[in-house]
Amino acid sequence: MTTQLLLDVSDVSKRFGGVQALDSVGLQVPQGAIVGLIGPNGAGKTTFFNVITGLYPADSGIFLFDGKDYFPQSVAKVTQSGLARTFQNIRLFGEMTVLENVMVGCHCRSHAGLLGAIFRFPSTLREEKAIREKSLALLQYVGLSEYADMQARNLSYGHQRRLEIARALATEPKLLALDEPAAGMNATEKLELRELLLRIRADGKTILLIEHDVSLVMGICDSLTVLDYGKVIATGKPADVRAHPEVIKAYLGQGAV
Repeated sequence: MTTQLLLDVSDVSKRFGGVQALDSVGLQVPQGAIVGLIGPNGAGKTTFFNVITGLYPADSGIFLFDGKDYFPQSVAKVTQSGLARTFQNIRLFGEMTVLENVMVGCHCRSHAGLLGAIFRFPSTLREEKAIREKSLALLQYVGLSEYADMQARNLSYGHQRRLEIARALATEPKLLALDEPAAGMNATEKLELRELLLRIRADGKTILLIEHDVSLVMGICDSLTVLDYGKVIATGKPADVRAHPEVIKAYLGQGAV
């Protein structure tokens, strides 16, 4: 049986002046998988994320998402289509509570609109109650329920990373794109993140992951794509990619084999 591809992109290119950040990049993400996108700093990984999530327009490329033509030209439309992401640098609303940060993610699926917000219709109040309950459940899911009323800026670094994931999940994504979620985490936090990502996959979500922690990506990813200088140099199962000569030379080093 052939696994359905949730994301299928090919020939994606992006240039910034004289720098070819992406050069005919292709990547496939099967439904229900964790796919890793790895490579050295400056390889083009985050640029690729920014293209597929509508932050940067691609110079060229063919995009299919959930079996349909996909045009990542607007961040809002990308989110509504079912693709949510986090960033290398944490982008929470620090003065808002942990709960409010997750509720923000829910509002891309809300129906109240401006009139509902002004006149507080019964349907609006019911929807806000449902959003609050859903957000509390997501905080429980990622292990942050006890911090619901705390300002987000007062969370520990690792907890802020998990809050970003909860907020992304609040948008009800088909594909969760995570940009270095383990960055800055200690060993215990990375173990907890690993368990959370595996749980998210077990619950039916698909994950595209940029991560420099080799042991993490090798341990949880179903497949890996490796970028170097904006080009794909290897794609395959983690064990095969780890032994690939170009990957060893460009990224892992001989000691990683």
